[in-house]
Amino acid sequence: MWQAFLKYRHLLKNLIRRDLKVKYRRSALGILWSMLNPLLMMMILSAVFSYMFKSAIENYPVYLMTGQLVFSFFNESTTTAMTSVLSAAPLIKKVYIPKYIFPMEKVLFSLVNTIFTGMALLVVMLYYNVSFSITLICVPAIMLTLTVFNLGVGLFLSAFAVFFRDIIHLYGVLTMALMYFTPIIYPVSELPQFMRSMVIINPLYWYVETMRDVMISGMLPTLNQWIACFSCAIISIIIGVVAFKKQQDKFILYV
Repeated sequence: MWQAFLKYRHLLKNLIRRDLKVKYRRSALGILWSMLNPLLMMMILSAVFSYMFKSAIENYPVYLMTGQLVFSFFNESTTTAMTSVLSAAPLIKKVYIPKYIFPMEKVLFSLVNTIFTGMALLVVMLYYNVSFSITLICVPAIMLTLTVFNLGVGLFLSAFAVFFRDIIHLYGVLTMALMYFTPIIYPVSELPQFMRSMVIINPLYWYVETMRDVMISGMLPTLNQWIACFSCAIISIIIGVVAFKKQQDKFILYV
């Protein structure tokens, strides 16, 4: 699988470049929308919720945007990866290409967008005088584990979306529920104890809280946080690869 990845790495780069061009085609601001969109969303949500959690959260806009960055990366990468094999059907029928290239490309494309969103987050941190700590060096490692986690989920979804198209429609409802189940807008401390226990089993909770500790609080991730992030990534990629590899030979009959 790794040899195939190296062999088709140029195709992967070209697919990412193509998606970037298609997404921002005929757009006056182009790739700047990757920065402006989360900024505008942060301003709207902050205006609505900042007074509600003002006493519980310092620098609420930064707190909110950090959670948005993590969840948006997960949501965009898994949603686009889910339909990647179906979208690539004309190409799959003509030439042999490792099919996992398509969900992988969507996840990496979303990672590129997230990097630009991260630049917008740094601007917001500067505006609110949030100090930059040496702990920021942990961000790439956290993002790597999140990327692997997203890829695992994307592989799993893309494999089953070929056979069960209804999952494409249901996934939007699921991600909306997951967004409210993840402490993006609210702090976990505001929840009753029984609800906190439910939120903690959500993998995105660990990525969001770890990212906030590193970027806002200047705290190194705890051992439990590292274990949770790496465990979620490893379990996800194993399940995703196994499910995808088991089903991929049947794709040609259903796409």
